[in-house]
Amino acid sequence: MSRRRRAVRRPVVSDAKYNSALVARLVNTVMQGGKKNTAQRIVYGALETIAEKNPGVSPLEVLQRAVDNAKPRIETKARRVGGATYQVPMEVTVDRQNSLAMRWIVGYADDRKGVPMKEALAVEVLEAFQGQGNAIRKRDDVHKMAQANKAFAHFRW
Repeated sequence: MSRRRRAVRRPVVSDAKYNSALVARLVNTVMQGGKKNTAQRIVYGALETIAEKNPGVSPLEVLQRAVDNAKPRIETKARRVGGATYQVPMEVTVDRQNSLAMRWIVGYADDRKGVPMKEALAVEVLEAFQGQGNAIRKRDDVHKMAQANKAFAHFRW
């Protein structure tokens, strides 16, 4: 963290195909090594697969609901107090909620070996949309951890 000044947050430019900032952030989360075209192919392919599997619902709506379902509301942060480290439950900012949800969805899609990434991403988004899957389990684990450490909430500042 810089001691001089706060970093300026640049707005995410909406993507060209869907005109959505959420899709643009998903593309940036999927992107590795600066290969944006590859990331866009993966994300757009996943959204087309979602549209085929759920013909009645817009793929953007499915993606939005999946991210909303995977968002953690509260998490623990390590605080050092008097030589001991406590896991202190903290509320999560909206921007971090979105980042964590997308990171978990993309990470668990990447962990599915033997499946093309766009198919794995589509399956992971659909599972999160339905309220199940690895990203939802991760959110529940984070919430359980915060609940278990509720006694240390007075250390938050």
